Amino acid sequence: MKREWLFSLIPLLIGVSFLCIGVYGLRRASELRHTGVTAVGRVVRHDTRRGDEGATYHHPVVAWTTRDGRDCTYPSGFGRGTVLHGYAIGSSVTVLYDEKNPSRFEIRGWDSSSIHLVFTVVGAALTAGTLSVLLTLLITA
Repeated sequence: MKREWLFSLIPLLIGVSFLCIGVYGLRRASELRHTGVTAVGRVVRHDTRRGDEGATYHHPVVAWTTRDGRDCTYPSGFGRGTVLHGYAIGSSVTVLYDEKNPSRFEIRGWDSSSIHLVFTVVGAALTAGTLSVLLTLLITA
């Protein structure tokens, strides 16, 4: 086998990285759904950020009170290009949060784990495809 196989390590590294990011995100979301506590929150403002490509993303900032009486106000980690109906400033939303670390939360209907699913699928495809090519090169060499 010649040095060409070294170039196949690039998609393998990208695939494994995507796979790890996706699985981590899916596990974290699943854990929050199983052990999280729900609360009623209110959208107090939107943090508006510009992406590298110039697009504008709106991250709703939600305030709620935990079961033990702590006041929490955190921005969503998930931004969208437009503010969906029902997530305007002053809107009441359902929040699912980690009781030990309330900064780990999701806004029901706004936050989505589909991006983690995409990372997992793309990472698995790149990893499996690259490993198939490497195994074929090893067998035929």
